[in-house]
Amino acid sequence: MRRFTTFLVGLLTLLGLGSSALAAEAADIQKIKDRGVLKVGVKVDVPKFGYKDPKTGVTEGLDIDIAKAIAKKILGDENKLETQAVTAKTRGPLLDNGEVDLVIATFTITEDRKKSYNFSDAYYADGIGLLVKKASGIKAFKDLNGKKVGVAQSATTKKVIQEKAAAEGIKVTTFEFGSYPEIKTALDSKRIDVFSVDASILRGYLDDTTVILDDRLSAEEYGVASKLSNTALAQLVNGVIGELKASGELDKIAVKWGLK
Repeated sequence: MRRFTTFLVGLLTLLGLGSSALAAEAADIQKIKDRGVLKVGVKVDVPKFGYKDPKTGVTEGLDIDIAKAIAKKILGDENKLETQAVTAKTRGPLLDNGEVDLVIATFTITEDRKKSYNFSDAYYADGIGLLVKKASGIKAFKDLNGKKVGVAQSATTKKVIQEKAAAEGIKVTTFEFGSYPEIKTALDSKRIDVFSVDASILRGYLDDTTVILDDRLSAEEYGVASKLSNTALAQLVNGVIGELKASGELDKIAVKWGLK
């Protein structure tokens, strides 16, 4: 064992690293252990993923269960978890300033976002969908010419819709909103014609007057995000996601929340 340790230290030195680098890598996890609680940014307006029940005040869903699994891995207790409500616009800044350790909030993995944050392997795959009023006459994306589409601020949806519209040779106007309930309200009041976000999120806003079209505009994969410098935490999180997949537990959680 001593020979291995000596070899490892020597190798790190050759690579321009030292024992302090190992300590620095683990510091992000140790900080959480010293605090005694894992802080995670989650959605509170997305049924099945992260939704705060107005009656109980409890936030629950697939993303919350994953957060609990990570808290248990780090702190030995899934209840040593503190969640903070985030939106598509605020989740990145909250990671940047250290207010949360992780963001588990239907956060789509993109190459551009990987430049700013660590992402785990995908824990859920989805596609951008379109929610419309049944009486609107809209049956497919091609019917959106001249229509108004509501999207979430800082989400990937706006870009996808604009690119799709350009490819189809139609004109679509997008309006950004701060939350999903705001978009649904705008749809109900006819200020917009379409509510667009990932299809699994739209299912939480279906009612007797609306329908989700068959079109899926892009593939969206959700990952757990952490600060780019928190490499040890990112590796631990990815390990937890891998364990949940391998054991079949992730599938069970998805079934539990009606996502499979």
